[in-house]
Amino acid sequence: MTIDEIKELIQVVRDTGIAELEVQRGENRVRIKGAYAALEVTATPPVPLAQLAANGVLAPPLANSPPELPPAAKKEDDTNIVVKSPIVGTYYDSPSPGTAAFVKPGDRVEPKTVLCIIESMKLMNEIEAEIQGIVVAKHLENGRPVEYGESLFTIQPV
Repeated sequence: MTIDEIKELIQVVRDTGIAELEVQRGENRVRIKGAYAALEVTATPPVPLAQLAANGVLAPPLANSPPELPPAAKKEDDTNIVVKSPIVGTYYDSPSPGTAAFVKPGDRVEPKTVLCIIESMKLMNEIEAEIQGIVVAKHLENGRPVEYGESLFTIQPV
């Protein structure tokens, strides 16, 4: 596995906010842990840390700054309901490219209102509201990978 491939994997972890990613190709294996802790990279066979640092893969932590939490991890109002992904896949906020989103912050929803689609294994799964309320926040960008249990929307019951 090349340094450029490792850089791409690290960027995926940073962009998506996933907790851990492990990739194995033959005898080469790379595990990247990110999210709330400082980024940690382990490789088998080992790649010298000096080589990773010299290639710009590892950035030094910022002094006295706590890691920023992704939007889905920020505390919500106790009365609000957080709609979480029931599956792993790709998040889509509209039925097809170029069309309006199913819902946006400020929209009123009823039970069975389609909130988004999550594509998983080439199947389009509609995620529906389970309560009546107002969409307070949308936590993901269109076309982004989503993990099981990741926050999708926050709905304020009415």
